[in-house]
Amino acid sequence: MVERKNIPMAMGLFAMLVLFIASSSFVHASDEADDAIFYESFDEDFDSRWIVSEKEEYNGVWKHSKSEGHDDFGLLVSEPARKYAIVKELDAPVNLKEGTVVLQFETRLQSGLECGGAYIKYLQPQESGWKPKGFDNESPYSIMFGPDKCGATNKVHFIFRHKNPNTGKYVEHHLKFPPSVPSDKLSHVYTAILNDDNEVRILIDGEEKKKGNFLSSEDFEPSLIPSKTIPDPDDKKPEDWDERAKIPDPEAVKPEDWDEDAPLEIIDEEAEKPEGWLDDEPEEIDDPEATKPEDWDDEEDGLWEAPKIENPKCESAPGCGEWKRPTKRNPAYKGKWSAPYIDNPAYKGIWKPQEIPNPEYFELEKPDFEPIAAIGIEIWTMQDGILFDNVLIAKDDKIAESYRETTWKPKFNIEKEKQKAEEEKAAAESEGIAGYQKKAFGLLYKIADISFLSGQKDKIIEIIKKGEEQPNLTIGIIASVVIVFLTILFRLLFGGKKPVSSETFFMFIHINIMDAFFIHIRAHNQLSSSAG
Repeated sequence: MVERKNIPMAMGLFAMLVLFIASSSFVHASDEADDAIFYESFDEDFDSRWIVSEKEEYNGVWKHSKSEGHDDFGLLVSEPARKYAIVKELDAPVNLKEGTVVLQFETRLQSGLECGGAYIKYLQPQESGWKPKGFDNESPYSIMFGPDKCGATNKVHFIFRHKNPNTGKYVEHHLKFPPSVPSDKLSHVYTAILNDDNEVRILIDGEEKKKGNFLSSEDFEPSLIPSKTIPDPDDKKPEDWDERAKIPDPEAVKPEDWDEDAPLEIIDEEAEKPEGWLDDEPEEIDDPEATKPEDWDDEEDGLWEAPKIENPKCESAPGCGEWKRPTKRNPAYKGKWSAPYIDNPAYKGIWKPQEIPNPEYFELEKPDFEPIAAIGIEIWTMQDGILFDNVLIAKDDKIAESYRETTWKPKFNIEKEKQKAEEEKAAAESEGIAGYQKKAFGLLYKIADISFLSGQKDKIIEIIKKGEEQPNLTIGIIASVVIVFLTILFRLLFGGKKPVSSETFFMFIHINIMDAFFIHIRAHNQLSSSAG
């Protein structure tokens, strides 16, 4: 029988055992993180570790800067419309031919990305012909990976350079149908996993977006393995080779009764003028309600003419004005004669050069990747605010996953919540403006129903409807209708007898709408300046 006083001791030993197991697991996770081949957090200034290219055209200034809204530092593209180049040599080259290799890094497009790159080049050893201070676009790389967007280009590149063993030439092989670049200003993490079975996986924020096989022509362009045969460049098409499947019948003759000059349409002589046609009525007449504006000056403005309207007498009649017979299709029309086509007896098919063995063809079971000896960022961009962070090379995708969870995800969640709050605020403001506009247009419809405005009601309603289609002109519409309202009321109160003309009415509308437009532009510019 176990004494009760020994139970606490047993429980304590059990707790220590649990703590030991948990701590062992924690140490193991830390060990996995330590197994990274290369890791750059940019917590410290990069000056002593990264080398900026001294090439003249690469005049963009790199900065050690915090990510907006965080205390976490990164490598910042500080100026727009510049070329940038910077490189970090690895302690030892990374072999891509054996086992799994994971390439991962974070970027944040703090100013957006309309035209520019945010990718990384994983460079070959310097023996291939480059120097850190001379790093540029021509420096040979093994893999190029990351986002690029400009014009029609919007993709996360994955390109690898491979040496043809027969010719000794390097060929760039591009991943087909790569994923597109996220279009926000949040931090995103890009991961490329190169597996030992020739598979490559592209992840964005830990989610797989693309999978491909290095040896497949369906996944890379051009294909890594060239075709076995190629068209013979020296083969020429024989001069008597006829590729026409059909030819005009050489024995065909144009019929004697074929009239090539007959018109397509002729006047319908059988047509009769509809009963009730108003020959003496014009289709349009002067607007009887139109009056010459009081401020019209014949010498400056020219002779005033009333605007035209459709003749109301023509609405109930089949037509007005001079009646003319309509045209109809000419039954004798045949057009230009041409001989019918027949099968070509000399047809040999579409000529193609004969196939010969491809001197560039080779076979392999795995890509013969060049090792990675350095990490370089060589980009041209029209945007500033591109931030690089947490550059990682590892042998295990679990290590990359742990880095995503600890370095990227917390930042991303904070940025996502901030973006959500801003969107909700903007939606609330927009909803408030929409509610104000709805009430304003409701009031205008009530004003249009006032009896002494009956002569202008149709025109007021038309203007209000246009305002509903273009809400940014609400102020101008309100001002215009109010001015017309006050003008007519003033004339009624003080003896004015002459109604507001259509020209005067629309003049009020035009002036106030233009005023509202410029007020809207000025307000927009002020808000933009404040935001900046």
